[in-house]
This record gives sequence, structure tokens and C-alpha cells, in this order.
Amino acid sequence: MTQEEFELVRGSGNVFRDVDDPDADLKQAKAILAAQIIGILDERKLTATKAAGLTGFAAADFSRLRNADLGRFTLDRLFKMIGALDDNIEVSLQLVSRPAGQRPRQSPQEPV
Repeated sequence: MTQEEFELVRGSGNVFRDVDDPDADLKQAKAILAAQIIGILDERKLTATKAAGLTGFAAADFSRLRNADLGRFTLDRLFKMIGALDDNIEVSLQLVSRPAGQRPRQSPQEPV
């Protein structure tokens, strides 16, 4: 194959939006929070069972997070999980208005 056969398309920073998922922003927020939780688990070398013992959440919840099975999680639940793991963590959310139909501006995703 030659380079001429490929078209490079720059993504929006939200893969769910790029594939026109109707819940793109919610899924992106969940994925970012889940990644942060997994990062804390990895940093502290916590198994799902150990994390469950520390937080009161089920070990199965942490296993689902590691497997990117986020369908059962609400944002509220993910916030509570990350707070139970680290009570010094700060989470911020930025809301930006844009004209209807306009794609979001390109910006790197920052950890939440």
C-alpha cells in the first residue's frame, strides 16, 4: 500500500463523538474517571479485593473498571469510588458553550 491510499483524519479528542455516539460526552467522562481510578489502583498496587476492602465497593466493581465495562456505572458512583480511594483528589469539570452543530475545539484531554 502507498501513502496515497490513506486519509489522515484528526479526531476531536473524544472517540465516542468521532463515531457519532449519542452519549459521547457522558461516555468520555466515565472513561476518564475510570482511567484515573485504575491509575490509583496500579500506583498503589491494589488488587480488586484489596480496593474493595479499603473502599466498601465490591471487588467486582473494580474488575469491571479494569475491563472497561462501564455500562453499570454512573458518574456519581465513579466520583464516589475515586473519592473513597483518595480523599485528597480534586476533580474539575469545564463547560464550554458552542454554536449548535459545531464540533468541539481540539484540545488534549486532561486527567480529571
